[in-house]
Amino acid sequence: MTEKMPRFDALARLEPVDLRDCWKNEATDFTRWLAREENTQLLGDTIGLELELESGEKPVGPFQADLLYKSTADDSWVLVENQLERTDHSHLGQLLTYAAGLQAVTIVWIARRVREQHRATLDWLNEVTDRRINFFGLEIELWRIGDSAVAPKFNVVSQPNDWLDPLPPKLSEIQRLRLEFWHAFCDHVAEEGARFSTRKPHSESWMEMAVGAAGFRIRAITSTWDSRDGNYDSGELRAEFVVKRHDANDLYARLHAHADEIREELGEDLTWDNPQDTKTWRAYVRKTADIQDRSSWPDQHEWLRSRLDRLSEVFGPMVKGL
Repeated sequence: MTEKMPRFDALARLEPVDLRDCWKNEATDFTRWLAREENTQLLGDTIGLELELESGEKPVGPFQADLLYKSTADDSWVLVENQLERTDHSHLGQLLTYAAGLQAVTIVWIARRVREQHRATLDWLNEVTDRRINFFGLEIELWRIGDSAVAPKFNVVSQPNDWLDPLPPKLSEIQRLRLEFWHAFCDHVAEEGARFSTRKPHSESWMEMAVGAAGFRIRAITSTWDSRDGNYDSGELRAEFVVKRHDANDLYARLHAHADEIREELGEDLTWDNPQDTKTWRAYVRKTADIQDRSSWPDQHEWLRSRLDRLSEVFGPMVKGL
């Protein structure tokens, strides 16, 4: 029996929407829209970074930068300058002035259209500046289908040459194993869902995710070292809440004072680790595990996902209230 093919003769068309129909004013409408959490995530997904908003209309001397973010991967500054019209020389000058004043390492220019001369300038800056400095040119579009809600779309027209597909380094056997482990972990989180967003997989033993505000992280660890028994015989997984801030010791005292309540809400014991003379501390749960046992990866991934999700649920509101 021949299977009937679905009919597509009633498909709707994508229709462009003028930016000014949604945002009348660049500063009060467009910039504030970009600053919202869901749009920050959309921007971060576009350029391959996990972002936390630090400030809107950030003062730089007598001027004000549109938006300043932090990359959760390394706490580096990400500067965003946005326009509702085509790019112009005035905004290019502002972009470079703000970047220098704020010591930003990632600079993002968003506009209705990026002029060819300005795209070439961003490409040139990516060529001649230090590899730690990265310039992006993004064009924004709005679309709808029939009477549907309007949907934004970012198009990357300029980016660092090796941003999305860098030459892979020569990896050791354990590094290749970790890379595969984190790829599978990210797939598991995407399938099961979580309060946190994973970052791009890499070959390190850890993966950090944002929680609440800059300087606070949740971290997944797969280690060949067993911290409980003090040997390399078995290895372990850890799900950690990590604080990396100048006032870390003060925050440790404030949060550790509620250790019993946190343990009760979390549903299991935490190990609190606050090394002397550092600005970093952590609270974590652990599980004996061997990353080289691929057959146990599904259980390992679920253990990490569920514990990180609980850490995010418990510590997230506390961090925002500090």
